Amino acid sequence: MSNLVSLDNVSLAYGLDSLLDNVKLQIGKGERVCLIGRNGAGKSSLLKIVEGSLLPDSGSIWRKPHLRLARLAQELPDNTSSTVFEYVSEGLAEAGRLLADYHSITQRMGSAHTQNELMQLQRLQHQIDAVNGWHFEQDIKTILSRLELNPEKRLSELSGGWQRRVALARALVASPELLLLDEPTNHLDIEAIQWLEDQLLASGCGLLFITHDRALLQRLATRIIELDRGQLTSWPGDYANFLRRKEEMLHAEAKQNADFDKKLAQEEVWIRQGIKARRTRNEGRVRALEAMRLQRSKRREVQGKADFSLNEADKSGQLVIEAKHITHRFEDRVVIRDFSLRIMRGDRIGLIGPNGAGKSTLLNILLQQLVPQHGTIIHGTRLQIAYFDQQRQTLNLEKSVIDNVIEGSETIEINGQRKHIMSYLADFLFTPQRALTPVKALSGGECNRLLLARLFSKPANLLVMDEPTNDLDIETLELLEELLGNYQGTLLLVSHDRAFLDNVVTSTLAFEGDGKIEEYIGGYQDWIRQRKPVIDIKPVMDKPVERQASIAPRQNKKLSYKEQRELDELPNKILKLEAEQSELQNQAASAEFYKQSQDVITSTMSRLNEVGVEIEHAYKRWDELEVLVQSYKQDS
Repeated sequence: MSNLVSLDNVSLAYGLDSLLDNVKLQIGKGERVCLIGRNGAGKSSLLKIVEGSLLPDSGSIWRKPHLRLARLAQELPDNTSSTVFEYVSEGLAEAGRLLADYHSITQRMGSAHTQNELMQLQRLQHQIDAVNGWHFEQDIKTILSRLELNPEKRLSELSGGWQRRVALARALVASPELLLLDEPTNHLDIEAIQWLEDQLLASGCGLLFITHDRALLQRLATRIIELDRGQLTSWPGDYANFLRRKEEMLHAEAKQNADFDKKLAQEEVWIRQGIKARRTRNEGRVRALEAMRLQRSKRREVQGKADFSLNEADKSGQLVIEAKHITHRFEDRVVIRDFSLRIMRGDRIGLIGPNGAGKSTLLNILLQQLVPQHGTIIHGTRLQIAYFDQQRQTLNLEKSVIDNVIEGSETIEINGQRKHIMSYLADFLFTPQRALTPVKALSGGECNRLLLARLFSKPANLLVMDEPTNDLDIETLELLEELLGNYQGTLLLVSHDRAFLDNVVTSTLAFEGDGKIEEYIGGYQDWIRQRKPVIDIKPVMDKPVERQASIAPRQNKKLSYKEQRELDELPNKILKLEAEQSELQNQAASAEFYKQSQDVITSTMSRLNEVGVEIEHAYKRWDELEVLVQSYKQDS
């Protein structure tokens, strides 16, 4: 495997904190490497060093000559005055700038144009011809089409999720050999995340990516590297294998450190012996002790884990919220149509759906912060609400961490016990120095931990969390899962993290288009399993007699001829579909693919999506028929 990038003895420090300590790293062609580690460990800095936008303090970096490299940053785009086309084209350097200028003039001209504008267009056409720019224009249009982006929209008009899509388009348009992704799923909805997974798998390009999305990590990564206390460790295999081997390594490290400390303590006793012992002291042993002291002083201990708890209020009434026939629209678009729901104490409800579907709108209506155009909302008794805002609008960027949690006091009361604010913030991994830092200097992960600290400081029996997992490291994410799983109050959760939904919620509200919202038992995977059967039986649910007949016990206790034939043919059908899928993926991964006409590209990508759906349905039908066979065997 030929290497794309090699790092040799690279070091980087900020003040006294060493983020990278003589690390080595190699990334081969086509490798998909996931970089994990705690917030603030230096993951984003390592990506910038690989990219070349940040220079290390020492060490050497080698990149393949003429390496096509692109990076998707964690932050949303800054230049929100640009159009989508202009911003995406910037990913193509000189050719992109020329195309953006040409596109801007043609859009501005419309049917009327001046002689000066025509001369500008003619000059730009010659320049674009010289750099083969029209080929790149087709690439831009293809990417925008696949991401369903309007090239004329300004970034300022887009939500965070759509701005994230635009940034992704800018990274993909250059067809990079190595793509650097920093939390690529932030602000993306589930459908877009799955699309991203498919595109990255089909592209064949090398990946170095940071993510807290365990489902994406499990599907994409061919190798995991962990940045811990300045050191990089490589772990082959999946995330489950990493957790097992990491635990073994930490256990061995703890034993080795304990043995070392025991020996050091013995040597310290020896050095403090009486005058006679000092006169006959072994000078070699003294030098060895000095070396041990130095080694111990340089040891970097494993950081403590985040350890937070919810400040629970008195129980609410049994009924928390009741929504009756809610309908709400924005201009001509209905986002909620005739929706009714009863939320009872202890429910943990997840909201899933595309960006812009109306999830935050529904939350605001349920919390009575927005009045619906039709329908009523009833709140139960003794409700105390804590709201986690995905836009972080509740944080004062100029104030310190402490003042954002509690201002003018040194103590905080959690579940009836007084606690010093520094001790409370330490549970959220804020050092005393970091607790005095203005919020504007914090990383995205630190901002999210601060929001959690602020949220959990308030007594609440109804938690409302809008995308709480963005920017959290996996370890903190898993602790939050455990905390919410044991929470005795009521939870409303908006999240695009599939594993998080599966591990936390007891039911799901799915936004299924045209204002329709359906409730399903369980989390994301349960919704995937249930949604097709629910749609299939919907037309007969108003006809009890027909429905009873359809589910009445079968008399023959075996598959019908048609069902048996379908079962026999399914394996071959799946093999053919998977072969077609593989062929289409190979076509899409080819550099020549996007040189074809837009119609051919669109048709191929559409068929690729259709084949994926057909494979999923075929496997599901196979399972259904096998279950029937087993049930008939048991009954006979």
